[in-house]
Amino acid sequence: MKISNTIQYIGVNDHEIDLFEGQYVVPNGMAYNSYAILDEQVAIMDSVDVHFTQVWLDNIKAVLGEREPDYLIVQHMEPDHSGSIHAFMEAYPTAKIVASARAFVMMKNFFGTDFADRKIVVGENDTLSLGSRTLTFITATMVHWPEVIMTYDSCDKVLFSADGFGKFGALDVEEDWADEARRYYIGIVGKYGAPVQAVLKKAAALDIQTICPLHGPVLTENLGYYLNLYNIWSSYAVETEGVVIAYTSVYGNTKKAVELLAEKLQAKGIKVVVNDLARCDMAQAVEDAFRYGKLVLATTTYNGDIFPFMRTFIDHLTERGFTNRTVAFIENGSWAPVAARVMKGMLEKSKNLTYAENTVKIVSSLNDESRAQIEALAAEL
Repeated sequence: MKISNTIQYIGVNDHEIDLFEGQYVVPNGMAYNSYAILDEQVAIMDSVDVHFTQVWLDNIKAVLGEREPDYLIVQHMEPDHSGSIHAFMEAYPTAKIVASARAFVMMKNFFGTDFADRKIVVGENDTLSLGSRTLTFITATMVHWPEVIMTYDSCDKVLFSADGFGKFGALDVEEDWADEARRYYIGIVGKYGAPVQAVLKKAAALDIQTICPLHGPVLTENLGYYLNLYNIWSSYAVETEGVVIAYTSVYGNTKKAVELLAEKLQAKGIKVVVNDLARCDMAQAVEDAFRYGKLVLATTTYNGDIFPFMRTFIDHLTERGFTNRTVAFIENGSWAPVAARVMKGMLEKSKNLTYAENTVKIVSSLNDESRAQIEALAAEL
């Protein structure tokens, strides 16, 4: 795939993977992107997962022909992008490696060497000339690792954005970009909104016509759409108006309360998303909580605490900096309901949350009193 007359795609698709980073379900696989910049000198942008080393080296050979790369630029050291570095350096013994100082420390940890006699350390606004073009490096600390750099090619107006603007899914599968990019961002990068905001400000000063991420498709049209979504996600703003109800239910009584609340909200014309935390994709549920403006947490009291799937869900929210949302509670308990208090306590580490005045309290099963509470909560939301 040609990105421009002088930039070609040399990445790989992975349809063998079932869980990305050991936790995210990826039914459509993953793409590990790499690019070749062909100028007077040749730069390879990042490597790929070690399981695809030979395919990647074959891709390089197919694009370069008799030429050999002069540089390998390493923007990010996660193994899905750095796994083939050592093989590349062995295959091309005259090539130099370009990365941040922290990246070279990580190379020593991963490979036992930092390629001391062949390394070029770069930082903010450092440049590398390939002949007719000059690459400029942009530090992207904690987006989402500390060693990350991005690279701007002013000749073709391309931003090589590391894991920024990435998504789940291989490139040979057609799917909506936003859904899988949002799940990817919230799950993997979500905690680091402030660093992403800082990089977006740097990007705003550049003339960017193409974004080349390390996962997902190359972005060439309507870049404002993607930049706007990243601004929303990284500022923890509300993307879509609506109510997410995340629940667990042991014998179905809490589920009945959730279904009643959803029915009443929908009757008022409100967009409602319901997630059964014991059965849904947890990453999808977390994505929904960050996408919509209002969240209802409904669960049972369990062993003097809350049901485990709800505890896990709230941990995911607070770990990723959940903020700027309205939260309501539905609790159930047969003799000593404490679920609402426990859930609110878990959310104390989150900032700028507004709590609904109405809390629904179910004692074993719905009755007239708890149904009235649901009516009041629906009206408030």
